[in-house]
Amino acid sequence: MGTVERMTVTMPAEMAETLRQAVAGGEYASTSEVVREALRDWTRSRDTERRELEALRAAIKAGLDSGPGIPADEVFAELCARYAAKS
Repeated sequence: MGTVERMTVTMPAEMAETLRQAVAGGEYASTSEVVREALRDWTRSRDTERRELEALRAAIKAGLDSGPGIPADEVFAELCARYAAKS
């Protein structure tokens, strides 16, 4: 884990009780362990969100860079023509 740093965290009483219950119930060895796991989950979630946002931005840029759009009536006319040609 590397260097360990001690911190003091302030939280609502309900959250503190949830931490204590998780330890008392045997799910975790200490409240610090609960907080570490929560921070790992939060970090993974945040990293995933950043990657998804980057992908979305890239898709938007690719769409904008692809040039002007095609009017819907032209798209539907082309689809109708293709469908009619198959019939």
